[in-house]
Amino acid sequence: MIFTSTPRKSHETKSIKVSVTATDNSGIAGAEEFSLVGPGYGYLSTGTPTCVKVNATTSTCSASVLVDPRVGDLLNANAGTWYVDAWIDAKDDDFVWKEKAGSFKVQRASQLSADAAPEPVKKGKTITVTGKLSRANWETNKNAGYASQSVKLQFRKKSSSTYTTVKTVKTIKTSSTGALKTTVKATVDGYFRYSFAGTSTTPAVNAAGDFVDVK
Repeated sequence: MIFTSTPRKSHETKSIKVSVTATDNSGIAGAEEFSLVGPGYGYLSTGTPTCVKVNATTSTCSASVLVDPRVGDLLNANAGTWYVDAWIDAKDDDFVWKEKAGSFKVQRASQLSADAAPEPVKKGKTITVTGKLSRANWETNKNAGYASQSVKLQFRKKSSSTYTTVKTVKTIKTSSTGALKTTVKATVDGYFRYSFAGTSTTPAVNAAGDFVDVK
């Protein structure tokens, strides 16, 4: 019996769907509830899977679990890589119990802002770009600053649709409260934003671009 699992990523209050495709020469009879195991002793259990026949020997079994941090389903320590444990039954009374049949990320939703000033500004003058990186705190049900994280400053010209990293500005680290601040010289009209590459516990995010009119 061979199978793989393809659970969907969850960030905050979400329904995590787990799908396991299983093959046995006698066909698939069904599956037990999937166990989802994560960091910090995280544990969730799906409902009873529904199996859909692909062919005579293969079926895809799917089930979901609703995750709501507001009622204690998740703690901050539970963010990171989770694994699926699956029990699949074959029609000839064979079965397989496989730990870590698949993996997925459960991450704390991230937010990022950027504000470039002054606006407008004379060409060659200094622009100060401030912002903040925060993420969901599942224990307070509020957003909290994400400290000591590397964030890049990016720019796109008014006539362009593509952001590029500003090479004259070194990678910026967030403060203990998630605050960001850096300076750059004004050259042409365009948009500044901060860009965060993400971590295992927090997804990547880009701030909305802030337009600067250069005179």
